[in-house]
Amino acid sequence: MTDTAHATGHDVVVLGGGVAGCVLAARLSEDPGRSVCLVEAGRDYGPRRQDWPAKLLDARALPRDHVWERHTAAHRIRARVLGGSSCVNGCWHTWGSEADHAEWARAGGPRWTAAAMEPFRERAAARMGLRPVPEHEHSAWSEAALAAARSLGHPEVDMAAPGGPGYGTPLLNAVDGVRANAAFAYLEQARTRPNLTILDRATVDRLTVRGGRVHGVDVVMDQGRTTLRADTYLLASGTFGSPAVLLRSGIGPADDLARSGVRPVLDLPGVGANLTDQPGVFLPLRPTPGLNARLAEKEAAGDLYVTRTLIRAASPYCPEGAWDLHINPVAGPPLFGALPPGQYEAGVATFLMKPRSRGQVRLRSADPTAGLDLDPAFLSDEDGHDLAVLRSGLRMAEELAATVPLKSLAAPAEGPSPRELPDQELRGRVGTYWHPVGTCAMGAPDDPYAVVDGEGRVRGVSGLRVVDASILPTVPAANTQLPVLATAEMLAAALTA
Repeated sequence: MTDTAHATGHDVVVLGGGVAGCVLAARLSEDPGRSVCLVEAGRDYGPRRQDWPAKLLDARALPRDHVWERHTAAHRIRARVLGGSSCVNGCWHTWGSEADHAEWARAGGPRWTAAAMEPFRERAAARMGLRPVPEHEHSAWSEAALAAARSLGHPEVDMAAPGGPGYGTPLLNAVDGVRANAAFAYLEQARTRPNLTILDRATVDRLTVRGGRVHGVDVVMDQGRTTLRADTYLLASGTFGSPAVLLRSGIGPADDLARSGVRPVLDLPGVGANLTDQPGVFLPLRPTPGLNARLAEKEAAGDLYVTRTLIRAASPYCPEGAWDLHINPVAGPPLFGALPPGQYEAGVATFLMKPRSRGQVRLRSADPTAGLDLDPAFLSDEDGHDLAVLRSGLRMAEELAATVPLKSLAAPAEGPSPRELPDQELRGRVGTYWHPVGTCAMGAPDDPYAVVDGEGRVRGVSGLRVVDASILPTVPAANTQLPVLATAEMLAAALTA
């Protein structure tokens, strides 16, 4: 590999082409006088949908070819392709509660209130072309799940808008089974702008920081190492990638950096800390032959989706008007493993939406190609709050499964319910909702663990901002794609004001 250095002449370099990066590149390049370079480690398959791999376009599945690590623990999975997680996730868009925004506003100021973010939620939903679940995509199971929720007295709510607990369906970035990712939604028109450059298959290594300012960013490409320079650097590499770039640049907890072989430049203990994700446990059920047959018919018609319904529920530990659980009835091909043709998995997944447990992202080495040390620390809070809320949710899952509409399609599995397991065995059942946040958290000036302020500016470094899920100090009681889209829309507007 040869080393080269180029002065890019760009006003803004966006480091990461995921959901937030696509928004930033599109919005900032709307000004023809501002030159923007978007850097993505994965492939850019271009503006034509027919040139994209079929797996990335299939909204019925969770593709795993375009990720940083294959055949790894579920909580480590992250996308490596232009469009980021919008290319590999479930296409769901839901919104959090007033309590979520109050938490963010305490950390980042009034622009993070629910009212202030509402225009950006609407703007993101419109740009992504979000739409309700069409009737033909409901299976016998999802129709029964909606009826079951009604029978338990849950009110119907709009999942992708402000509101309270209740049941409903998400909004989707998919049409007739074809995934419409953020690269399509935000970059399709922007690609023709002469002031926008998209640099794919370019891995961000480290920023060069001197005198409290970024003087360049080293990027590794097939043809060698390049140094990009700009007036403003926007780090949008995600909850795992953004802290990793900062750490490799010497920005983070000084002692940890030294142990990783990185010379500390700025001691920011919050970098990589506060990792928060939403753990979940699956309540398995046994599908009846009739349900298997109806699901097989749906799959043969190309309209089988594992889940299309959701209940946002409040445990006894939840603030009034908010919710801290997602109860998700599912039936279809198993997410992991396989079953014989004509047989399907059924059950109810319970996800803890507002965990208190906190994990961490650390470097294993200074090599940008090395895997990261990721510890989600699920259900590890000392007072046992997370375990208690999860058990409460599993009880609700059992109640849902016992309703007439669902018990006619699936019976309880053999053995004890997950809710009845000892703590350690229950922890062994935990999976993830794939919504990590918090590793470059925003906070007030007197917060020693704050990495950025309410506009994403990195503390102690001029010309550098972080704009992605990593700056959210707490995870919303929602799937995170729509909140991250709205966050990027809001902070892009702040940059151009």
